[in-house]
Amino acid sequence: MTGFPRSVRLLRPAEFKRVISEGRKRRSSSFTAFEHAGQGDGAKFGITVSRKAMPRSVDRNRFKRIARESFRAAMPLPSCDVVIMAAHGARTIDRRQLATELQEYWRRLRERWPASSSS
Repeated sequence: MTGFPRSVRLLRPAEFKRVISEGRKRRSSSFTAFEHAGQGDGAKFGITVSRKAMPRSVDRNRFKRIARESFRAAMPLPSCDVVIMAAHGARTIDRRQLATELQEYWRRLRERWPASSSS
């Protein structure tokens, strides 16, 4: 998969709110992930990074870039919606360590959710 097409993104604030309020919460040292059953085929992904967690925009953008690349590399994923929220610990984490944590998260997500009908 090239790019980050609209078909795999959570786009509306209501979609983010639904996943965060109704989804299962998983914590890591650098992020919190919320998972909720998807409404379509395949996984949909959203990222939130607050200024409180990462005051510098360069750090927020780095986190988002690494998270998007990790999501692309992990495809295909089960049909679920996922929101990754940066934690305060992500500010000081090494790029490789963050990528490793995200890879581990995607591996565990596959174990928790049944395979989608398209895979």
